[in-house]
Amino acid sequence: MGRSRYKVFEETYPHFVTCTVLHWIPIFTRIESTNIIFESLKYLQKSDNLKIYSYVILENHLHMIISSDDISKTMKKFKSFTAKELIKLLQKSNAKTILDQLAFYKKAHKTQTTYQVWQEGFQPKLIKDEKMMIERINYIHNNPIKRGYIEKAKHWRYSSARDYEDIEGLIEVERFI
Repeated sequence: MGRSRYKVFEETYPHFVTCTVLHWIPIFTRIESTNIIFESLKYLQKSDNLKIYSYVILENHLHMIISSDDISKTMKKFKSFTAKELIKLLQKSNAKTILDQLAFYKKAHKTQTTYQVWQEGFQPKLIKDEKMMIERINYIHNNPIKRGYIEKAKHWRYSSARDYEDIEGLIEVERFI
């Protein structure tokens, strides 16, 4: 889980998690970068029994409610794989400005790599009850609305809000309500 002050005590229970790109750099502005996220999540659904109850991907961060056999291990795999693949994509696309930023803002103790994509940790918050689950699902789905990007949650392509409106989404979701 890195150097995060947040701890996971109930590894198999649903948690609200957040992954933020280092220094809030907007990486998820192209289909290719979001496809890396979905590719990783689909793999983890099979390998780690990852269940996704809700998600949203914005330009520089993502929120999810998830459970797996071991959330800490699953999130470590997710962030490691996606970071490597995003770096490859940025290099292939010759996105020099973003790569320079990822190198500049990289934490000093990250001596094994040239770049750092994700901020450390994933801020896990245990979903304690049904009320909290519904509140967090609504928060996730309304995030693009709050930012002024759309008027209805179901209009955001990279969100499980569509699944909750009986519209097929981009990845399998365990609907809660």
